[in-house]
Amino acid sequence: MTVRTTSEFNKIYSSATKVWHNAYFVLFYKETKGYNVGFVAGKKVGNAVARNRSKRILRAHFLSNIEALKEGSFVFVAKPPLIRESFETISKTYTQALKRSSVLL
Repeated sequence: MTVRTTSEFNKIYSSATKVWHNAYFVLFYKETKGYNVGFVAGKKVGNAVARNRSKRILRAHFLSNIEALKEGSFVFVAKPPLIRESFETISKTYTQALKRSSVLL
């Protein structure tokens, strides 16, 4: 299920049990039943094309690792350096962040 409304995002932000920062994104995680996921990119990331691209990159990483993730609500907030890095570098950092935040099974 996709997180769509502001109230759903705010609920996850305020009650997140895990928050993980790295150079490319911020992860908010709350343990729930099923998968709820939202992707956010603010204007600091760039224009609309850059924001949409950053959300697509984060979504691709999430979907490629979904079998190895615990169930819960996830919100990924993109940071500006995400657009300038290669997919492989982001993938390595993404996996490290999930391991350190103990979201991987």
